[in-house]
Amino acid sequence: MNIRPETPAKNTILVAGGAGFVGSHLCEALLEQGHRVLCLDSFATGREDNILPLCSYDDFRMVRGDVRARLDLRETVDRVYNLASPASPPQYQADPIHTMLTNVQGTAHLLDLARDHGARFLQASTSEVYGDPEVHPQPETYPGRVNCTGPRACYDEGKRAAEALCFDHARAGLDVRVARIFNTYGPRMRPDDGRVVSNFLVQALRGQDITIYGKGQQTRSFCYVSDLVAGLIALMEVPTAPKTAINLGNPEEFTILELAQQVQALVPGDVDLVFRPLPTDDPQRRCPDISRARELLGWAPKVSLDQGLPQTAAWFAAAVGAKRSPQGADAPLSQVPG
Repeated sequence: MNIRPETPAKNTILVAGGAGFVGSHLCEALLEQGHRVLCLDSFATGREDNILPLCSYDDFRMVRGDVRARLDLRETVDRVYNLASPASPPQYQADPIHTMLTNVQGTAHLLDLARDHGARFLQASTSEVYGDPEVHPQPETYPGRVNCTGPRACYDEGKRAAEALCFDHARAGLDVRVARIFNTYGPRMRPDDGRVVSNFLVQALRGQDITIYGKGQQTRSFCYVSDLVAGLIALMEVPTAPKTAINLGNPEEFTILELAQQVQALVPGDVDLVFRPLPTDDPQRRCPDISRARELLGWAPKVSLDQGLPQTAAWFAAAVGAKRSPQGADAPLSQVPG
């Protein structure tokens, strides 16, 4: 069955984690569609710089708060997007208890809010729920292979528990949608984010050697942020909530070594590759099966890595004050939001 998203009327939309990398792009896209947006963030990892340009919109309001506490909003909301969580290993491992409670307690509070307001709810889950997968590419039916007591468990298991809460609420009658997000990159990533795209670009722009963990043969699939935001909105606005989680990511698969070589070619200068031991529980292969997103949402990514990486490099060059100018960043993408 082929379902297409509705054309949404003007809604009041709460974006938890709205000052973060993905959250700020989502807030911007929703404002450009004419919605009223409430951006909720504790600024544990979100940044005020990400949302300063949005403050010029009459329909934008910033709400400082922590989802681990119950929320009391002054106005009714029609949609709730939950993006409130640290998302990179250095960030979520820095305070693992905070990460776990943000994902479990925070999701429970936001689900309660959505129920009380009669709002649709979208949970930003993650490809990390698949762990180090034995099935490739990963379909939504694959239950995963996660180390439930390892150093990544605060995030992996926190998101898995949050998904369970979501579908329990769905069975109780709440309109819930769950997106499993694969590696996303683009402007507004923190320079100290700790994920592979930001690490490689910042190192190269600063003239430092690029650090590769293991032999660089592990694979990832990189989705440009404008594509992800389009997928999140499509999932929220599809008339009938899918009964399962939906993978959102770019199915083009690259080794980490290939990514490093692309960065070397993009950023001029004599930058070497250095190899370090592989971290604990680092997945060896990660690539989404997006068949369901194509069928149910009519969604597929449009921006290839060789299009999105120069845009991202240009943003990082400005963010870190790099003297090196990345190649190819002057080719604009029509779907880049900001």
